[in-house]
Amino acid sequence: MRRNRKVKILATLGPASSNEDMIQKLHEAGADLFRINMSHASHDVMRATIGHIRAVEKKCGRPIGILCDLQGPKLRVGKFANTKVTLTAGQTFTLDDQKDVLGDETRVYLPHPEILQSVKVGDRLLIDDGKLALKAEKVDGKSIVCKVIAGTSISDRKGVSLPDTLLAVGALTDKDRVDLDAALETNEVDWVALSFVQRPEDLAEVKKIARGRVGVMSKIEKPQAIERIDEIIELSDAVMVARGDLGVEMPIEAVPGIQKQLTRACRRAGKPVVVATQMLESMITSPVPTRAEVSDVSIAVFEGADAIMLSAESASGDYPVEAVSMMASIAAQVEQDPYYPNIIYAQRATPEATGADAISLAARQIAETLRLSAIVTYTSSGTTGLRASRERPQVPIIALSPKVQTARRLSVVWGLHCVVTHDATDLDDMVNRACRITVSEGFAKPGDRIIISAGVPLGTPGATNMIRIAYVGADGQSGA
Repeated sequence: MRRNRKVKILATLGPASSNEDMIQKLHEAGADLFRINMSHASHDVMRATIGHIRAVEKKCGRPIGILCDLQGPKLRVGKFANTKVTLTAGQTFTLDDQKDVLGDETRVYLPHPEILQSVKVGDRLLIDDGKLALKAEKVDGKSIVCKVIAGTSISDRKGVSLPDTLLAVGALTDKDRVDLDAALETNEVDWVALSFVQRPEDLAEVKKIARGRVGVMSKIEKPQAIERIDEIIELSDAVMVARGDLGVEMPIEAVPGIQKQLTRACRRAGKPVVVATQMLESMITSPVPTRAEVSDVSIAVFEGADAIMLSAESASGDYPVEAVSMMASIAAQVEQDPYYPNIIYAQRATPEATGADAISLAARQIAETLRLSAIVTYTSSGTTGLRASRERPQVPIIALSPKVQTARRLSVVWGLHCVVTHDATDLDDMVNRACRITVSEGFAKPGDRIIISAGVPLGTPGATNMIRIAYVGADGQSGA
């Protein structure tokens, strides 16, 4: 199934889309990999959904990636005697550790000692996605006396955001550890997303548990993460620009600039970047998006993001297939725009001083200069595919791997058409196999030329050191 676009689509599965028939429709409409949100999915639901995805993968014959999105710390206030209270700007309101006392107009229980111990005078606390804004005026480790800055009400179990506070706890909760273990036990999950990353150290525990069995995707939704973003990107296997919570924790008008900053930083580092949240929000209840949403999707594509994500649109909306189809149509149209190549090239990262980067750069330049039909990369670990994608070539990239796990993980990467095939036995077999697959997958025809990059000796991970131009013969084998 050849896509007519290079950017990938990550679709969230949920009540509206978790059965096998719907997953197949979403995949055929354009979804390249699927997200399971562990905030809502039980382990039984997760395992059943994974089974459905793999059944669709077998039917369609294409590697499909699976992302398990860990919930992360959910910070919420306690309950009130009357469920909801009314506040006024300028009044004092306290968050404290009085567990057995229901809240009122003056205070409420905060079941998070890490917040009580970390907030400093002057820090802001945003309740219910910022609808209520508080500012800490007095702290003692057991309570936070605040001034109401904006907002008029607060009710049971509303979420708390801390844009100015670095919490002393890590991003991985007890629930996340259990969910991560369950995901790893299936041996079918390709990515895990870590929520509310604040610092590079937050990645240490999940990477230690994962031990390379899954890629680790850092969700950037805290201002503290922005301050150390280069370190976080270096330790991450991929990054998600989680614009929903990011727009609560930071001024909403700053989010577009941060999206561009993160996208370009990831492209420089050669790490996949996913732009997420509210991309086609109106399609939860409408069969067509707003013009502003179309523009929002197009901006992410113009920026060269590896993937764009649907959340509730495909998980619980009324039009999941239409949302995926619309996103695919927008992306394809943008990539055909005459301005698109120039914009992508203007943002191209300078190659690092490595053999793999030099080979990938040369392959892209040769392919575009000679107007070759495709770049074919042999990739065991996925590194060669990532470096080829980092160049953002005009011509298609076919990533051949003997490992289905590698092909599935690369399904999130810009421009890669992944094919699982046996490893080549020698140089002739490598060239013939590349030509044959390029023809069978619809990227070339007899008489065309392709360029091949690989590592010699064959099968050596991360050892990209060879490029070869090959003619496609009449029989699909190499003609020269």
